[in-house]
Amino acid sequence: MEKFQLNLGRMGMGTWALGGPFFAGQGWRSSDGAPLGYGDTDDRESTRAIHCALERGIRFFDTADAYGTGHAEKVLGAALKGHHDVAVATKFGNVINADRRELVGTDHSPGYIRRACEASLRRLGLERIDLYQLHLGDLPADKAAAVAESLEGLVEAELIAAYGWSTDDPERAASWANYPNARAIQFDMNVFSDAPEMLATCGKNDFVPVIRTPLAMGFLSGKFGQTSRLESNDIRSRPPDWLPYFDEGGSADLGWKEKLDRIRQVLASDGRTLVQGALAWIWARDAAAVPIPGMRTVDQVEENTAALTKGPLTQGQLAEIDQILNRA
Repeated sequence: MEKFQLNLGRMGMGTWALGGPFFAGQGWRSSDGAPLGYGDTDDRESTRAIHCALERGIRFFDTADAYGTGHAEKVLGAALKGHHDVAVATKFGNVINADRRELVGTDHSPGYIRRACEASLRRLGLERIDLYQLHLGDLPADKAAAVAESLEGLVEAELIAAYGWSTDDPERAASWANYPNARAIQFDMNVFSDAPEMLATCGKNDFVPVIRTPLAMGFLSGKFGQTSRLESNDIRSRPPDWLPYFDEGGSADLGWKEKLDRIRQVLASDGRTLVQGALAWIWARDAAAVPIPGMRTVDQVEENTAALTKGPLTQGQLAEIDQILNRA
């Protein structure tokens, strides 16, 4: 079978927020009932947002079976019905309980991977997933090798076209370099959290760098202050260690807010909003990078996609931000 050409465009639409509330259940990592979603959502507005993204040229949509324990996949699949010129990515590895809206474990065994893939295909209404991604970023490389072999089998079975790994570790990412259908690596990167080693690993191994958290979970919108409060079913109201931008309740961490204020003028250059400037920083760092900002309203889609017309920041502006943040 001819090697699949993975064309994701310059920006994708992240759908974590479209899944609605879900939680850490018994058997999954912390198992403490912590919120893992972005709080309540409106499926009708989610659908309008997806359709707006299509109208504005977005052709790459990223989701996961974990998001809302399958709900985001269902919403995305229904909204994309009849649209065949798109690339859909989803993820696996977290065991879900849709009735309880909980993640209840992890599994990367061959049988589970096949069952999870078939379940995602049903929810998405697809015959083949364009990019199927391992969602366990800290899985040891030796165990991930067996996962890659299973995924090659799914390519042969024509259930997926290509696959990747959602991980922030360059050594883990590089361990998949010799698998022919491993085509993308998804990792955290934004103006506050650069990832030069991950970008270098992707460039060296011909992986598409798919950038999650390009807007720092919404923090880079500038809409959060000391008095901000989010609902208790929003992950940002009870931020885990890897989410430093928010304090308990969803207020902005004042240290990070001060940093945002210091680079605000550079990000807002040429009439950009802060969101558009944050995306422009990504493209300036690496022209091959594909950010997948979360978008759950039409307004968010319109603001995010307008960044495409303004293009990347200049290298001089990148250097200015580095100097301001003391990382020059």
